[in-house]
Amino acid sequence: MVEISTKANYLSIFAKMTPQRYYLTEVDKVEDSIYCFHDAMGENDIQLHQHKKAQLLYTEGGVVHISVPSKTYFLPARHYIWIPPKVPHSIHASSPEIMMRNLYFPIQNFEIDFFQQIGIYAVNDLLLQLLLFSNRWHGDILTSSKEDYIIAEAIRAILPQMSTMNLPLALPFSNNQRLEKILTYMSNNLHNPIAFPELCERFGFSQRSLARLFHAELGMTFIQYYTILRILKSLQLLLEKKLPVSEVAISVGYSSIPTFSNTFSNLIGCRPSEYLKMQTQILK
Repeated sequence: MVEISTKANYLSIFAKMTPQRYYLTEVDKVEDSIYCFHDAMGENDIQLHQHKKAQLLYTEGGVVHISVPSKTYFLPARHYIWIPPKVPHSIHASSPEIMMRNLYFPIQNFEIDFFQQIGIYAVNDLLLQLLLFSNRWHGDILTSSKEDYIIAEAIRAILPQMSTMNLPLALPFSNNQRLEKILTYMSNNLHNPIAFPELCERFGFSQRSLARLFHAELGMTFIQYYTILRILKSLQLLLEKKLPVSEVAISVGYSSIPTFSNTFSNLIGCRPSEYLKMQTQILK
């Protein structure tokens, strides 16, 4: 996965790329169009790019990560990500067969805060049906195509009303090599509870110095990072592996299912069983 921590580095790489794919060559060709593209990814990684239009990305069939300067977002199934205009990003998927549904919107009426920040939101029944309706579109939707344009613009317009909870499904990353080794170890050993003092001893840090490093490099505490990491992994296991809640809890290091359920609820806004029920209803 691409891990570049500064916007300058992102843009430097972006400037050296040769445009080849639709998202670099077609999205911004017609300034005032809404651009639509639905297809399988065809690859596991979509290279670093940006566009003048805002992007609504909804995926089906696997786990997707979106990397932007300073952090990586996790996009679970039955959720979409809103990416504002001109944000450099790359996309990394568990399979090239993952279906991507993209709508790109020209910059207009984006004064609402919702449209100015990256966000991950659940897809409810109404939005799912609208996205499925958009299967009939491909390429530029022009204002002259009155009916299609009105429907596409309506999708954008209703997003702030139906997407009230921005899920905190993102983790920062660091170029500090010593910290990266610790983060990799944590990610690879989620099945066992990780105690901060033991982590410090394993990697030769005092508790004070490692706590400072987490704050300086990641902007959060060890426990904040560890909690989000575990819940992100649990979402992947629930949605992709279809594991039962009890098995998921054990797989991310929780010996108590109620504790796991409470932590999940505090972060995601509902308990794991409720979340799975919601996803099942969305698919119907």
